[in-house]
Amino acid sequence: MYSSKEFVTEFPSRGRQLCSALLLAGCLAHSALAQQSRISEQYDWEQLRAKFEATNPTLRAGLIGIDESRAAEITAYLRPNPDLTLLLDQLDPFPAVGTPPGYPYRPLGEAFPEIASSYLHERQHKRELRRDSAKQATSIAELQQSDLQRTLLFNLRSAFVQTLQAKQVLNVARENLSYWDKTLDISRDRYKAGDISQIDLDRLELQRVQYEADVQTALVNVRTAKIQLLTMLNDRTPVEQFDVNGPFDFPEEIAPLEQFRTMALETRPDLKAAMQAVDKAKTDHQLAVANGSSDPTFSVDFARNPPIPIYFGVSMNIPLRIFDRNQGEKMRTELDIRRNERLYDANEAQVFSDVDSAYATLISNLTLLRPYKARYLQQAVHVRDGVAFAYQHGGAALLDLLSAENDYRSIRLNYLNLIGSYLTAAGQMNLAVGREVIQ
Repeated sequence: MYSSKEFVTEFPSRGRQLCSALLLAGCLAHSALAQQSRISEQYDWEQLRAKFEATNPTLRAGLIGIDESRAAEITAYLRPNPDLTLLLDQLDPFPAVGTPPGYPYRPLGEAFPEIASSYLHERQHKRELRRDSAKQATSIAELQQSDLQRTLLFNLRSAFVQTLQAKQVLNVARENLSYWDKTLDISRDRYKAGDISQIDLDRLELQRVQYEADVQTALVNVRTAKIQLLTMLNDRTPVEQFDVNGPFDFPEEIAPLEQFRTMALETRPDLKAAMQAVDKAKTDHQLAVANGSSDPTFSVDFARNPPIPIYFGVSMNIPLRIFDRNQGEKMRTELDIRRNERLYDANEAQVFSDVDSAYATLISNLTLLRPYKARYLQQAVHVRDGVAFAYQHGGAALLDLLSAENDYRSIRLNYLNLIGSYLTAAGQMNLAVGREVIQ
């Protein structure tokens, strides 16, 4: 209970503090509403990925390449065109010497008209083999497009994580600045009461420059990360109206290494493309062998040869493959099979390397993150608040306060950076496996 004198002296002070707190809360609420109204586009990871797949120009160009490969299938399966020959021979435009006068002029009297048509018949399924090779080329193009999408999604995921990390660092920087401002308010009151010296107060106020710099640096990093995302989305939205959100945390446990290896062997599009390249090389070799065979050309012709009114004939032309039996292409395609088999082995080894490297990075980050979450963060808060309380009551030196605050700042930033490294390593694991296995 207050006495009447204490009430008169205490109430105006508390009233002013209450009014100031209400005014500050109103300003913060208004600022938050204004910020929310400025942000017109906000995406989580799934929404961002869907927009990226729909708008990224590199992915769209790759889809056109697949359509070009499908058009090549049409060309590969076309039949040879038949030939049509029209012939008019034995014209007599000049009358013979000694032709009696009045003899009718008949330049076409001895004309020899002829119509002939020919068609090349392809043997040993050349046309079907060309079609199969073109279809396998389309399958390879589709798998390469999936591999391109896999790589670009990793870049998008890294930029997304970088944006989330920059936002978290910005929040910590603002919290540190706000906490230090409260410390300064208490220190100014202590200075007025003669509890600390001017030099100690000046050192505390100079320390605020570091926290202001942290906030500005974090603001620039957030803006830069958003610009990178907008570039990948091919979006011209102003940075102030664009934002992303999502969890910025890590799981306690992950799947074993062998499980990731198995999924990678089943999923990786570049590995499937390498296997498809081996099959295509075998088809191309079969086509080369078929191209070494002779293809006959069948012909039929119709003509008249006075006094014969009309007649027809048939013929067949068979190339003699004595010297050119397509030996070079047969050898080249056979060597190409072995080359693609070796490339498949190299791709398979690369898959294991990618998975193992990403897994090692994940385990390393988790090993560091677990003690941070379990002990170090709480200890940093406890030490900072304890030293600050002791300093405010004259039980700790200024250097102890500055050291405790700097340790807390370093611990928080290290923790956020480790989470960012873990999420980037998770994206690297998704890249290694070929699909999202870690969110």
